[in-house]
Amino acid sequence: QKKAHIKEIQINGGSTADKVDFVTGLFEQEVKVADVFSQDEMIDVIGVTKGHGFNGVVTRWGVTRLVRKSHRGLRKVACIGSWHPARVQFQVPRSGQRGYHHRTEINKKIYRIGKAAKDDPNNAMTENDLTEKGITPMGGFSHYGEVTQDWVMLKGCVMGCRKRLITMRKSLLPQVSRKAQEKIELKFIDTASKMGHGRFQTSEEKAKFYGGAAQKKARKAAEAAPAEIETLAPGLPVDPRSKAARSVSAMRR
Repeated sequence: QKKAHIKEIQINGGSTADKVDFVTGLFEQEVKVADVFSQDEMIDVIGVTKGHGFNGVVTRWGVTRLVRKSHRGLRKVACIGSWHPARVQFQVPRSGQRGYHHRTEINKKIYRIGKAAKDDPNNAMTENDLTEKGITPMGGFSHYGEVTQDWVMLKGCVMGCRKRLITMRKSLLPQVSRKAQEKIELKFIDTASKMGHGRFQTSEEKAKFYGGAAQKKARKAAEAAPAEIETLAPGLPVDPRSKAARSVSAMRR
């Protein structure tokens, strides 16, 4: 994402003059997500769903296919209406555009609001999971990349494809249910790779399992050993029984 999205947001409350004063006070200032929303809050999500192009009635409306030997195809609606009224009613399933529709989903609970990576590099830690790790999984989020700015974790799904702009709104209903009042304490945030089976939570854990760090450490020590010998005794014959000579011969073997 190179270029920032531009979105028009409505200002509510007070008179027109109050709204203008409020907006002018925010000119050239950064509005953080933590200034607007808080953890355990119920919010609404507005956006455009993932587009699927032009589809038929079986995919679009889930109607039953006709019998195998039916005339002129079977993924159809058999009867699209009676003779009169002499028009097709809007309730009849028809083929057309599926997806890329404007939708509003209500009552999404905020599980966590995280800070940017530069402010809090270990923003995926919990009380039960003390592993130092960020919210970005290993290899990055598929078709997205790394999360470097402030982020919000919601319960449930959000409409649209990756990198699509969505709008989050305060709930318009009084949130008095037990589920809305519940306090969330996350025990574990999975940061394993989203492009495979995801065995490891961090790259350090993967290196420790495969021994990559240990091998690299041994290789560095092996490269540093001959240099030490030369600096200790420049031009002098090395005793073959010495510890340094034995280590060099072992490395050569």
